[in-house]
Amino acid sequence: MARETKIITTEDGSHSIYLPEINESYHSSHGAYRESVHVFILYGLEAWFARNRGKFPIRVFEVGFGTGLNAWLSLIWAEQSQVPVAYHTIEPFPLEKEIYSALNYTTVDESFTIHYNAYFNRLHAMEWDLGKPMTEFFNIKKDKTTLQEATLYPIDVVFFDAFSPKKQPELWHIDMLRDIVDAMNPNGVFVTYCAAAQLKRDLQALGLVLDQVPGPPGKKEMTRAWKPG
Repeated sequence: MARETKIITTEDGSHSIYLPEINESYHSSHGAYRESVHVFILYGLEAWFARNRGKFPIRVFEVGFGTGLNAWLSLIWAEQSQVPVAYHTIEPFPLEKEIYSALNYTTVDESFTIHYNAYFNRLHAMEWDLGKPMTEFFNIKKDKTTLQEATLYPIDVVFFDAFSPKKQPELWHIDMLRDIVDAMNPNGVFVTYCAAAQLKRDLQALGLVLDQVPGPPGKKEMTRAWKPG
């Protein structure tokens, strides 16, 4: 059964999805687009690339395909950088076409994204559970599954974009995190908007090394952790 969803507008003018059932939105109210760029592209994908040039493709694992914003921004990054990215994402509750086709991400900064706008809906419309090349530099596999049931492949960059620990505590449990950390390659990076102290303690207990990095608009900090090489 599909979840009840509502499109809301965040402070930077970009949309997000609100779920009345759990009183939670997919992104920060301070700006969905800015949050994704800051947490997952700038401090995730771009940061990994700065440390690991020459090791391709970059293998990204995203927990929560959601609105598709992170995947779309990663596709743009791969194309503009001409760096191959193999993107694996999971989502147990895909959005209906009437919802994702109404999202406004492709109009937020057209000077930057206009050449890639058509790919946004293509990412949503492509088949689930079957990987395919979307562009010359971007391959993606979307699995319609939960984190508990997901098959994990070797990972360079983790986009941990699940709902907050208060809403989905089971996804933030150390046993779930352990499975992801075990799949991470040496010098891999784990990034999330969440800055909870327990999360940081658990990542350290699993052998990752934390960075101190600023959070996106509206948040003092986020979490970034590296797997030693």
